[in-house]
Amino acid sequence: MRKRMLAAGLVAVMMTTCMTGCVKVVKIGQEAELTGEQEFNAVDNVAAIWESEALPELQEKAVELSEFLTEANGDLKSLVDKYGKYSMGTSGEINYVVKGTGTVEEVNQEKKAGYMTVKLDGYDGPEEISIQIGSVYKGSSVRDSLDVIKFGDYTNQQDWAAVSQSINEMIDEEIVKKADPASLKGKTISFTGCFTANDNTKVLITPIELEAK
Repeated sequence: MRKRMLAAGLVAVMMTTCMTGCVKVVKIGQEAELTGEQEFNAVDNVAAIWESEALPELQEKAVELSEFLTEANGDLKSLVDKYGKYSMGTSGEINYVVKGTGTVEEVNQEKKAGYMTVKLDGYDGPEEISIQIGSVYKGSSVRDSLDVIKFGDYTNQQDWAAVSQSINEMIDEEIVKKADPASLKGKTISFTGCFTANDNTKVLITPIELEAK
């Protein structure tokens, strides 16, 4: 019995019967050597497209937030055909890519889903404008704003969700932390980012570019 338990703890057995009747034993983690299939790696997937394809696409799509809000006139979903993208082709959540400058009025890092509120330059409307600063990021607005990738490119929903998580983790490490949000209160910033139009009174942006001016 002890020998059985020891063997089970060390080796996972995959039995493949060859035409000659032989059996091959494969250790855990080496299945790809037999099947040719590689485990999906969301971090590598995002890294492969971010600088060369994803970021340039988002930068090109970005519309001035002050102009967008003025044109929307209180109905953020009304501009989907002009500037937006649905999360599921022709349905689902509506996402926009925007850019702008403004003054940081508040930096809130008390909760894991931190944010900072911004007084947007050139706009005096009623919407509350916030930028996510992590470490937890709500939604999938960046992933769902991209044309360079789509759900059909991936094997399953789990991989698709992992791509969004990887994008958000990369944004936290490479964009938000480098901008040092704790030091930005009262400062003028420039930003580019994505948001989902869930609420006409609030714009919660996930940044893809963030810099103090």
